[in-house]
Amino acid sequence: MPIPPLLPLPTTGAAVLLVLLPLVGSAGMEATQRLLAALQRRLGAAIRVLVVEEAAHPDVVRSFQPAALPACVLVRRGQELWRQSGLPEGELVATQLLRLVAGAAAASLPAP
Repeated sequence: MPIPPLLPLPTTGAAVLLVLLPLVGSAGMEATQRLLAALQRRLGAAIRVLVVEEAAHPDVVRSFQPAALPACVLVRRGQELWRQSGLPEGELVATQLLRLVAGAAAASLPAP
């Protein structure tokens, strides 16, 4: 059963953390959903967590050429900012993602 998006799709310019999930059964999905929901609460509106299941969207998952699944890819305005193998766990990951997005946003501002 596909996991629904945690939040509506992001507005233009928002960063998105794509969580690429492998073909698996339902075992462990509840724990994954809880983990991602907690991460989304921590990230707030700055980054939207979007689950992409290999079973439902194999071409999308393959297009990111992950070394292994699960994997995470942070994108903003079509530019990849960060990636890792595995699920995004822990407070340090949330802090790192927020810093990356803040840095990318600051870099995209026009010079005074």
